[in-house]
Amino acid sequence: METITPEWIQKENNMGLWSFVKDAGKKVFGGGDDTEVTGAALQDELKDLGLDAEGLDISVEGDKVKVSGKAASQEIKEKVILAVGNVEGVAAVEEDMDGGEGDGTFHTVEKGDTLWAIAAKTLGNGARYEEIFEANKPMLTHPDKIYPGQMLRIPAK
Repeated sequence: METITPEWIQKENNMGLWSFVKDAGKKVFGGGDDTEVTGAALQDELKDLGLDAEGLDISVEGDKVKVSGKAASQEIKEKVILAVGNVEGVAAVEEDMDGGEGDGTFHTVEKGDTLWAIAAKTLGNGARYEEIFEANKPMLTHPDKIYPGQMLRIPAK
């Protein structure tokens, strides 16, 4: 999949709908197949990651997460969306958050991708992979620990 600048953000009402791979992602709920994603568990996940979710409301309807409120910054806004979206069982994140400017650039990891290859494709130089790694902390704990279906933030060139 190519790096994209989200066109699906609906500018007229400031809401965006983000699609994720439901069966890929971090397992934060334990249990079996019938374990449901909850807003409280996602809030706990954000807290565990050290992301400032104060002022944000998170609710879950089936496999779609809704995040609304005021984010501390554009970076936090993007990280919150990715942190809750890159969770197993989440197929979409609908956001209605204030805070920050811009749409960001994102990349969905494909089988065989490495941060080096993603940096070469998106930033023009594989050696800039650490910039992508840093832009995705704390969700990423090691540059080699990415998986197909995971969505990553790409920093500005």
